[in-house]
Amino acid sequence: MGDFNQSVILEAIRQSGEGLSRIELAAATGLSAQTVTNITRRLLEDGFIREAGRTINGPGKPRVTLRLNADSRFAVGVHLDPALMTFVLLDLSGEVVRRLSVRTPAKDPRRIVEAMAATIDALIEESGVDRTRIAGVGVAAPGPLDAEKGTVIDPPKLLGWHRVPLRAVLAEATGLPVVLEKDTTSAAVGELWTRRGSAGDSFVFVYLGTGIGAAVARDGEAIPGSTRNMGEVGHIMVDPDGPPCSCGSRGCVEVVCTPQAIVEHAERVGVFQDDREVSDVAAVDERFSQLCERASHGEAPALAVLRQAAVHTSVLTAVLTNMLDVDRVVFGGPFWSRLSDVYLREIPALLERASATRAVRPLPVDGTVVGDDVGAVGAACVVLDSVLSPRASDLLLDR
Repeated sequence: MGDFNQSVILEAIRQSGEGLSRIELAAATGLSAQTVTNITRRLLEDGFIREAGRTINGPGKPRVTLRLNADSRFAVGVHLDPALMTFVLLDLSGEVVRRLSVRTPAKDPRRIVEAMAATIDALIEESGVDRTRIAGVGVAAPGPLDAEKGTVIDPPKLLGWHRVPLRAVLAEATGLPVVLEKDTTSAAVGELWTRRGSAGDSFVFVYLGTGIGAAVARDGEAIPGSTRNMGEVGHIMVDPDGPPCSCGSRGCVEVVCTPQAIVEHAERVGVFQDDREVSDVAAVDERFSQLCERASHGEAPALAVLRQAAVHTSVLTAVLTNMLDVDRVVFGGPFWSRLSDVYLREIPALLERASATRAVRPLPVDGTVVGDDVGAVGAACVVLDSVLSPRASDLLLDR
């Protein structure tokens, strides 16, 4: 209970932005004045919060404002994508202190983990942050994952990654605690931390990376699923007349909505002059950027390809929102910024027509406030979340 109450107070101070007095904390949290006094004294001693001046609100003694001490703890976030690895260092408030990115080496897990550990060391060293203040490393990885064992199990785009014990190996290489989370769930956590929505807010996060995934947030928390693999949407059919999929169906998200699928469509309809068909992740990334740039310049064939992709993505999004009955939709991920202009023009109206609740309420559609680094930022926020955010499950006793 004490740990839970401490998290409640820390989160209230963080959410306030400008800080709160002890009286305001008691009112905001429902805790007694004595409990607030005891906990804030301990937080001050441990350096999590600091006194930030006095304010006078009516008669009585001036009130001391308490603010989060952002430099007291830091967290590293890593996004493992088949094309690019992104690394961020966040302070306790969730602000990005430093960022690095490197091309993902050849798919050999050993080389990737070595590059990951070396870049984490460089990130911390270049930031000048005392390593003892690093609370841990969060890794956002494509699924499926075995969360209990900390292993990555055969992700479709990371060939050779068969039950790689990423959490244990990276912890040994860096000497830091490591948390492994699914990339889509990490993105939703990052969105929750950064946007600071209302406590009852709910949304679907549609994640646009090398693969396509989804995450769900409700009542201020991302829902990870019973095996922490929520959001595997690759084999939802969005086009019955689409290309065949490895699962035996046709027109699945995997073969219609991913960047590789969009590039292949552009190649089939002659958007590119050469007859070369790209398949490796680096080449797909480059050609996808070319396609989006040409569409942004008004080139009709390129724009038509992206509009068609938006139609297919809206079908996926409608399936998710109609099933989950959320308040809004958020798009994000490493490929989102290149698609955002077209998708935000096309998808809201398509989704409105397909929404089962359109007669009850609108369904806002927006892009992430975090940017392309949402996976890495979210992974670091998963670490900070364990320090700051209160969870009702923390009150449950082992039986």
